[in-house]
Amino acid sequence: MIKKTTLISLHLFLAVKVLSASTYYIHPEQGNDNNDGSSVTSPWQTFKNIPRLSLKAGDTIALASGTITKGGLVLKDIRGSQNHPLVVTAYHSSSNVKGRMAIIDAGGFDHGIYLENSSGVLIKGIQITAAGGTPPKGDAKMRCGILVQVNSPGEYDNIVLDDIRIEDIFFEEEGFKRPKKEVKSANGTQSYGWGIRFISEKDSASITGVTIKNSTIKNVGHTGIKFTGRKNIHEIVVCNNKVLDTGGPGIQFSGVSKVRVHDNLVNGSGSSDDSRKWGRGSGLWTWNSSDVLIEKNKFMNANGPGDSAGVHIDFYCSDVIVQYNLSLNNAGGFCEILGDNFNCSYRYNLSINDGYRIKGVNGAFQEGKTFWLSGYRGNQERRGPFNSYFYNNTIYVKKEIVAKIAIDSKSKGILIANNIFYIEGDIKTVKGDQYKPEDLLENPIDDVVFTNNLFLKPNSWPTNSVVQPTNSIIGEPGFRNKRGETFQDFVPTRSVIRDKGMVIRRIPGDSVGIKIGLEVTRDVLGNPIVGLPDIGAIEMQQ
Repeated sequence: MIKKTTLISLHLFLAVKVLSASTYYIHPEQGNDNNDGSSVTSPWQTFKNIPRLSLKAGDTIALASGTITKGGLVLKDIRGSQNHPLVVTAYHSSSNVKGRMAIIDAGGFDHGIYLENSSGVLIKGIQITAAGGTPPKGDAKMRCGILVQVNSPGEYDNIVLDDIRIEDIFFEEEGFKRPKKEVKSANGTQSYGWGIRFISEKDSASITGVTIKNSTIKNVGHTGIKFTGRKNIHEIVVCNNKVLDTGGPGIQFSGVSKVRVHDNLVNGSGSSDDSRKWGRGSGLWTWNSSDVLIEKNKFMNANGPGDSAGVHIDFYCSDVIVQYNLSLNNAGGFCEILGDNFNCSYRYNLSINDGYRIKGVNGAFQEGKTFWLSGYRGNQERRGPFNSYFYNNTIYVKKEIVAKIAIDSKSKGILIANNIFYIEGDIKTVKGDQYKPEDLLENPIDDVVFTNNLFLKPNSWPTNSVVQPTNSIIGEPGFRNKRGETFQDFVPTRSVIRDKGMVIRRIPGDSVGIKIGLEVTRDVLGNPIVGLPDIGAIEMQQ
């Protein structure tokens, strides 16, 4: 048994250890690298002295708010903890601007902040820009606002990025032009500027516990927030961020698990307004990932000649749930689930005028699609997706857009129920537009439940589709303002949808369903669902 005096001594030791934490100050205008950096009156000018420090849990690197420090901050082998992280933040004194972020200008350097093989780090209140310039060594393959990488065996954890602004990140100088064919490659073939990247590509290294919140990532050459792992990055939260005008996707996950993405605004992914940008990208997409919950986000104005949906689920995923989101004016479409995906779902979302892209127009090599299931899985034979759930969504497509559907006959297990398909104009079936697109009307699909959906008018589903609806409801839901762009605009006012939803059961042959449950207790606006659900994403109000 541990004696009481021993416990007291241990607590005192820990308290002293925390109290002994140090703060190092950087002021690019008033500092001097010959100072000791230990106070606001003797700050350093640059990051030059940081690599010489033996940083420990609870230490702080403080940059003067409202100032611009040129260079890149490199932190390696940090061993902070959840309760006592190493902190990188801004400080205010009488000589700098209160309330302003501290700015790092990493133009000409590899990255704004590079964190390697580290745990227990909090970065808060920092702005980073890096709009080109050749890196010092000249051999960098990319430039990131923040790059977090693990490349040595071990378990790393508790990385928090809070209240960060990353803007204007490019690898090349302004005026650089990419070959037109590059946008057709999987992720681009040349170096780019990236917003925030997490990379763990060794099986022997893992990252657990990552949070990115309350931040803005804007105007970067490729992806805004990107995770690249080997199923070894776990427990990720991405919330309350704005991801704007990215040259690639807004947010992307590869090889991750246990993820929640909520309350983000992603607008203008796949931007081509700068010749250094890739020019293609969905608002968010996942690959080789599991247990991902994507909810209460807004995905708007995704651009590009391929993909570029609001959210798309690329191949090798399982248990990805897309719910309670607004998907608006995305060129590639609304629902996209590719091959070898298991038990993925779109439910209680609002889609407005998604999928307007026309193949062959303005360089587009894929059609935009309202609904797309594809067995595509790279260079392998098409297979799946398996047990795809699509229910209680509200889809509005204006008359000027031809709605398009693509369903691969390699799919197995499909549930399409309780949706509003408000298609004002024409609708047709198209091929899947992958490298080896499926033929139309191949073999029948096993285990299909396509029933109890509301269509605006008869013949609102293409007759040559490999799946056909049954027990459909034809009628006008009476949206408050079908030309609007908010959830409130698409509140239905006519009783044709009231209590007409069916209880969602598992697809025949599926023993899993949706891990967090098929039943939904509230609609996209948070209204309680009492009794049978209404058709669509929004319950009628009493």
